[in-house]
Amino acid sequence: MREIEVFIDTEEIAEFFFQELVQRGYVPTEEELDEIADITFEYLIAKCIIDEEPEEEDTK
Repeated sequence: MREIEVFIDTEEIAEFFFQELVQRGYVPTEEELDEIADITFEYLIAKCIIDEEPEEEDTK
């Protein structure tokens, strides 16, 4: 089994869903997009597609 490092950006997910929904005739609010992005992120964790790692704090 090969392991790769993947970074998931919920803002990027929200933008993707916005573009796709608009193309389909929907106009989601920013709040709705944030919820969809969070749900998608949680789905990826639940399916073990990604592992959530805590963000590193800047120690400077």
